[in-house]
Amino acid sequence: MATTGKTNRFGLLGRNISYSFSQGYFTQKFKDLGLENHSYENFDMQSIEEFPQVLKQENLKGLNVTIPYKQEVIPYLDELDSKAAKIGAVNTIQFTQNGLKGFNTDAYGFEISLQPFLKPHHTHALILGTGGASKAVKFVLEEMAIKTTYVSRGPKEGQLTYDQLDQEIMEQNTLIVNCTPLGTFPNIEDKPILPYTFVGSQHLLYDLIYNPEKTAFLKQGEKRGAAICNGLDMLKGQAEKAWEIWNNS
Repeated sequence: MATTGKTNRFGLLGRNISYSFSQGYFTQKFKDLGLENHSYENFDMQSIEEFPQVLKQENLKGLNVTIPYKQEVIPYLDELDSKAAKIGAVNTIQFTQNGLKGFNTDAYGFEISLQPFLKPHHTHALILGTGGASKAVKFVLEEMAIKTTYVSRGPKEGQLTYDQLDQEIMEQNTLIVNCTPLGTFPNIEDKPILPYTFVGSQHLLYDLIYNPEKTAFLKQGEKRGAAICNGLDMLKGQAEKAWEIWNNS
């Protein structure tokens, strides 16, 4: 959907994103800042091949990228920030004089939202899911010297399946981060299939999902005395970092 008459247009690339966090967040931000010539809109694409058409829109100043295009968008960019290159996923695009530059602000958002909950015993983490957001999570945890293991339905070498998660693995990995969409509204009863019996007070369960505020995954952890955190502060953090990048172009 095009917003006409705005000279500073920003937006989100994704698929089935009508209820995106970003549009509401930035629309309110622009209102609060009195930026009447700014707009933020959703560019809902069924395929990454539609991206060149989006770029033909007038007055685009910056874009966010969400599922499932955080990796697929990279070949269309002219340059990658060093952190985005290491992560292998992009969620923010800056329009520069030299073309499109990709950044990853998910890493920043995840780090600042996780820090208040971390304890010294959180030395091993399970990352549920292997999509674009999980790559930023892995990058941050490894920078913090936390040993990570991916859990996937179709695991590659060095990764685990959900069936392999036993008491020993669950008790060693006291940080569990859900990077899958399981449990997102309206499918709020869904959750990753884990042996939750082995979750206890030493655990921290972090869910990148923010709607609902408390997913079935987080409820299972809370019921067993684990610390829990949802993805809302991560989203706010990554959005603010994106705004900073766009204003430095």
